[in-house]
Amino acid sequence: MYVLINIIIEIDKMKLGLYIIMILSAVSSCSSSSPEGGNTGGTPLPTNPTTPTKPLTDTEAMDQVQKDAIKYFWEYADSNSKLARERYLTEDPNFESNIITTGGSAFGLMSIIVGVERGFVPRAEAVSRLTTALNFLEKADRFHGAWSHWMDNTSGKVIPFGTKDNGGDLVETSFVCQALITIREYFKNGSTTEKELAAKADELWKGVEWDWYTRGENALYWHWSPNYGWDMNFKLEGYNECLITYVMAASSPTHPISAEAYHQAWARSGAIVNGGVQYGIPVVLSYNGAVGNVGPMFWSHYSYLGLDPNTLKDKYADYWQLTQNHAKIMVQYSVANPKGFKDYSDKCWGLTASYTRNPDGTTGYTAHQPNNDNGVISPTAALSSFPYTPVESMKFLHYLYDENKAKYVGIAGPYDAFSPQYNWVTARYLAIDQGTIAPMIENYRTGLLWKLFMNASDTKQGLKKLGFTSGKYGI
Repeated sequence: MYVLINIIIEIDKMKLGLYIIMILSAVSSCSSSSPEGGNTGGTPLPTNPTTPTKPLTDTEAMDQVQKDAIKYFWEYADSNSKLARERYLTEDPNFESNIITTGGSAFGLMSIIVGVERGFVPRAEAVSRLTTALNFLEKADRFHGAWSHWMDNTSGKVIPFGTKDNGGDLVETSFVCQALITIREYFKNGSTTEKELAAKADELWKGVEWDWYTRGENALYWHWSPNYGWDMNFKLEGYNECLITYVMAASSPTHPISAEAYHQAWARSGAIVNGGVQYGIPVVLSYNGAVGNVGPMFWSHYSYLGLDPNTLKDKYADYWQLTQNHAKIMVQYSVANPKGFKDYSDKCWGLTASYTRNPDGTTGYTAHQPNNDNGVISPTAALSSFPYTPVESMKFLHYLYDENKAKYVGIAGPYDAFSPQYNWVTARYLAIDQGTIAPMIENYRTGLLWKLFMNASDTKQGLKKLGFTSGKYGI
């Protein structure tokens, strides 16, 4: 064997591969005769020793997952608008490539700020991209100032999210405004180009007619369509992901709503408070559709990319207790693992809205939560909860990157969903999920986005108007 190999080395290099393949095939046929390649005797194939991968430090792991998640909004952003595609399927990259997501783009804008601050993306290029994105938003369809849920990536025209959902989406718009205020505050004292970007962000934010979306009532409504009017009739009542919508509407210097809208509709005239307890932990507020329990984890993420819950209180809740308890209950649910799903623990946890595994093994979508658990874990749930459960979120991060990176991490960070129970993973991404990872980890690390948003004068004015206090920000 050794003599033969030495002879092969001297053969013309173009023939080397063919000779080696012939030799390996001959050896393999002698050592294995089973269809699966199992060893049935003879000399086993030589194996090359592999060097164990060194586990990442906590800092290295946080850097890596932030950098990876930002890729979705940098390397895989729409090339024309520089905003975020609704989804990216690694098995079909061009699938729905024309659909721009408003809320996911908002989180992407905030992710890029994190990238600039950490040096992951060049500042000048980021300013150029953000300028392109805001110019696109300026020209895109708006409905009394509100953007639609989906937009076409070239024309900016509305792409219906549903038959009657072909107009303004106030909740998605509020996520954009949260990002616009953050952009304004981050760049307002920069170069001439950066100041122009900040001014553009301010102009767009002030163009939203929040008062239109009250329908003349003490409430906010989610949708308005030029064709169907208020037919969708979705009043924003708590508790869910829409807290930021009321904060933005109250903070508007141009089209504000009354405080009564917040108290009567969102807080349900006080009925939003709930005395339920899970695993000895108070739930604090009444989660829509899960009274006495908690809803999907994103309800403690979307509003809090900018809104800092630490020391934030009103007459209904201590929002640090609310958000922390939400995450703690989610961890304890996974530890208790009432359905006996494989791997559920304090290092493999997190239920939120994401792709899911359907009963027949195909990929679907659902809002995972304790009362809707089908054995699917969504990485954004634990990773975006770093401010609330740093120990357990770090355990999950190492579970992903040290133990299961080959399976669960792809071209733009952790895949959207996986299930150890069914040995299933979807190699797909959703902007709305990927977009909260880098911002919320950064808020845990430095509080960057929280400081920018909470120190803005209009944010403070709106919070005071609604009856919020925050010792951390002098409100």
